[in-house]
Amino acid sequence: MTSEANISTESTTGADAIDVAIAKGIDFDGTPIPPVKLDLYHQVMGLEAGRQRSGVSNTMRSRIVRIGAKHIPETELNQLLIDAGFQGLKEKEILFYYGSKS
Repeated sequence: MTSEANISTESTTGADAIDVAIAKGIDFDGTPIPPVKLDLYHQVMGLEAGRQRSGVSNTMRSRIVRIGAKHIPETELNQLLIDAGFQGLKEKEILFYYGSKS
């Protein structure tokens, strides 16, 4: 079985699915990811890997907001954040993630 055939039978769900596909250099449809795109991705991820972090809680909150906004209505996500002890949604986050949905 070729790597293109393998990728079509593998899961395309979950947080790791993208990383697996990038590591293989093959998109979910079985097409190769162009080297120039992979090179740019690795260059930018290398820069990010060297960035000082502000803390685990801040990163957790950022991920919750970024991903949660795709799946959870604004008022519900805001309340979930507050209930968990995080800061509620900031105005700039509401505008960025929910502005076009209002």
